[in-house]
Amino acid sequence: MAFEWGYSTKNGPSTWSECFPAAKGEKQSPIDINPTELKSLTPTQKLTWKYIPENTDTITNTGQGWRVNVNGAGSELSGGPLKEKYVLEQFHCHWGCSDDKGSEHTIDGKTYAGELHLVHWNTKYSSFAEACHHPDGLCVLGILLQPGKNHHEFNKIAAQLHYIQYKNETTRVGVPLNPGAFIPENCAYWTYQGSLTTPPCNECVVWILFKNPIEVSQEQLKTCRTLRNYCKEGICPIDKIEGFVKENFRPPLPVGRREVFECTH
Repeated sequence: MAFEWGYSTKNGPSTWSECFPAAKGEKQSPIDINPTELKSLTPTQKLTWKYIPENTDTITNTGQGWRVNVNGAGSELSGGPLKEKYVLEQFHCHWGCSDDKGSEHTIDGKTYAGELHLVHWNTKYSSFAEACHHPDGLCVLGILLQPGKNHHEFNKIAAQLHYIQYKNETTRVGVPLNPGAFIPENCAYWTYQGSLTTPPCNECVVWILFKNPIEVSQEQLKTCRTLRNYCKEGICPIDKIEGFVKENFRPPLPVGRREVFECTH
């Protein structure tokens, strides 16, 4: 039987490199952002994005969390550290069993309640799959989540989660969903070269992590934790999380020789 990765002690991040060699690389993500070791980035063009809310398609329980699948036609991400144009492929979220942890990136050791990832691929390649094999193939926008007021756009996702309680269940989003509504008003960011934070952990990602978190409600976070990590016809795992997706984040990895840049405008 093929190795099925996850976040338990048996198949969690510490075991991934056994089946996914890239996970042992020197440019792995996430990382801890150390504010005292940053270089300033002055891009020739401002980071810009465009999304088509009507092109958000379906939402799936992957067994490791929820993923919104997108028809990327008409979307565009460019500027900042990017040399080419990128289109949106999907977006998903990471969270913890409580509000004091859940983000993958940490800031000077500080963790947040969650982290949203908008995954884009470089249009100079023929497909998302091909792009995953090149250092500039993907760009992921990372958005940190902290408990606070209810987030209107996040509500559209939370409202669908009871339809996809079990692994591999999918439902249509049903309403226009604007990924751009998750980007903070102050869009200062950090950027560095890294990897996918889930297997196969390819080192193909230009990371752009926004410095300012957005607020989502505690109820919205709790709704994410109701997802199951097994199929409806399957057997509930006997473990400490009782088959729920309560912690789906990879801990920070060494920065190594990489440079982390800061852009304040």
